[in-house]
Amino acid sequence: MPHSASAKKRHKQNLRNRERNRAAKSELKSQVRKVLTAIEAGDVAQASEALRTAAQKADKAARIKSRLSARLKAAAQGGAAKPAKTTAAKGRKTSAKQ
Repeated sequence: MPHSASAKKRHKQNLRNRERNRAAKSELKSQVRKVLTAIEAGDVAQASEALRTAAQKADKAARIKSRLSARLKAAAQGGAAKPAKTTAAKGRKTSAKQ
């Protein structure tokens, strides 16, 4: 337990922030789930709307936004719901040793 007044205040702030962060993280996961289920169902219009909502929740999480956008784009074009993963070795020519 904190002893000084500033440590007590900081502890209270940490507890409050932790609850806020948990709620935000849970909401973001729910929004991502809605986007993915709409994409899997083939409903591009609903997925697009859900993506807008998820993007508002995840403005700082650029990685999540770009991955969801890529999946929506693939679904809209009639392709696979999951875009191909890129690897560092992709495109490199390998020579067989003789």
